[in-house]
Amino acid sequence: MALIGRLFVILFGFLAACLVAGMIVIGAVLFPEFSDFAGGPIDPDALNIVLGFGFIFLSGFALLPATIVVLITEAFYIRSVLAYALGGGIVGLACYLGLIPFDPDALRFDGIVRRHLEIMTGAGIVAGLVYWMIAGRNAGAWREPRHPPRPPPPLPSHSPAPPPAS
Repeated sequence: MALIGRLFVILFGFLAACLVAGMIVIGAVLFPEFSDFAGGPIDPDALNIVLGFGFIFLSGFALLPATIVVLITEAFYIRSVLAYALGGGIVGLACYLGLIPFDPDALRFDGIVRRHLEIMTGAGIVAGLVYWMIAGRNAGAWREPRHPPRPPPPLPSHSPAPPPAS
């Protein structure tokens, strides 16, 4: 039963981390638009749609690498915030490099834009921190046996006797 509850916590943590990473990526990509005051205010409905697509995009690409990080941290009881930040950065890097064409003859990626790489890696680090705050602090806790509840403390010796039952 504890494993099923843990799976729900992991899923919720993953979705929250993807939402935050999507907000960071969309905000960083749209940053030139935010700094242009001549363009007028940004339509909130359009921004919500763009954020929704960013969430869907990142959650789809990050699912497999994030699952690997979650399995490793759960299997080895890794609860360090640094491990989740590093794992999130690696997931962000993997998501970005998964979109860039790879030249097997030269053994290098073609068309890497440094700013985009930094945005995705930074979003992954923040997503790892969000996941740690929700689910990572208790990694592997579902395998620990539950402690039996403590018995209530004894009554003081000078307490009055309970009333007789009628």
